[in-house]
Amino acid sequence: MNHKLFRFAFWGVLLGGILCCLPPAARAGGSNYGITPGARAIEGRVSEWPVPAPQFARDPTPAPDGGIYFVVMGGDKLGRFDPKTQSFREWDLPEGTHPHSVLVDAGGVAWLTGKGNGTIVEFHAGSGKEVIHRVPSSGDPHTAALDDEGVLWFTEQGANRIGRLDRKTGAIREYETSGNPYGISIDHGGNVWFCRISGDMLGKLDPKTGVISDLATGKGTHPRRMATAPDGTLWVTLWGNGRLIHVDPGTMKVIKEYPLPGGPDGGPYAVTVDADGRVFASEFNADTVDILDPTTEAIRVIHVPRNTGIRKMVIDRQGSLWYVGSTSGRLGRVE
Repeated sequence: MNHKLFRFAFWGVLLGGILCCLPPAARAGGSNYGITPGARAIEGRVSEWPVPAPQFARDPTPAPDGGIYFVVMGGDKLGRFDPKTQSFREWDLPEGTHPHSVLVDAGGVAWLTGKGNGTIVEFHAGSGKEVIHRVPSSGDPHTAALDDEGVLWFTEQGANRIGRLDRKTGAIREYETSGNPYGISIDHGGNVWFCRISGDMLGKLDPKTGVISDLATGKGTHPRRMATAPDGTLWVTLWGNGRLIHVDPGTMKVIKEYPLPGGPDGGPYAVTVDADGRVFASEFNADTVDILDPTTEAIRVIHVPRNTGIRKMVIDRQGSLWYVGSTSGRLGRVE
């Protein structure tokens, strides 16, 4: 027996088994950001910090260095909070950018959607370097997500398009759709899913063919945000009827609907998933964060201060939940 070949085969099988179990690097926070989310026991403790420039601050994202980035839509700013020092830093953006959301990739580069001027802003916080990528249609970039190939995908709500930015070349391609695309996420097959909020349906874009398929969610449901779970399924908030739905992207079917505690008018908005598969959904009108355990289907309600206005939430590496109150102008953490 050739012992060298045996050892090579053994270690090859072992390494292959380890690698196949590792989570894809770009899938994180339920929304395909540059870090992998953690999980922790949530006691329900809420901490908040006033944002220096609160002119419609929104949409936090964790960075690889532990910082929490967010945008100030009305003030044309990018902000960063350091949880260790509990201090803020802000950078001015070109006037009229009106940034709607931001994500930070694994290299620490921030990518902002310029809803006001039809741009994607590439920002290097370390050097202050800023690269402006203009959308060909001059549309209104809304929310973004990263796929495993290094591509930035984004919705254009008013322009009814899905955008694709190759971060290596800066080339942008757009795909026409309908229904005012809003939230976005990537499934484990690399397909781009998005909420067609005014069309009462979800869209699935095959990046290989550019073909878009539809999944109806029901009249008056108004799907708003979505997140990809560790098992590859999708979770979607239905703004119109106060429900959360669980979707199988492979069969393109709704697995189950969950009425949320706030009722039909609770206003489900933000949604994200931790490493254990627990689903966090905000009810905008009820000032609550609901935590659904898919295993037991039990829902726990955490109350945040009144008139907070949570439009987006993320899970950091430690499993803590972060939000920005667009109404209150405060950055919040739930532990």
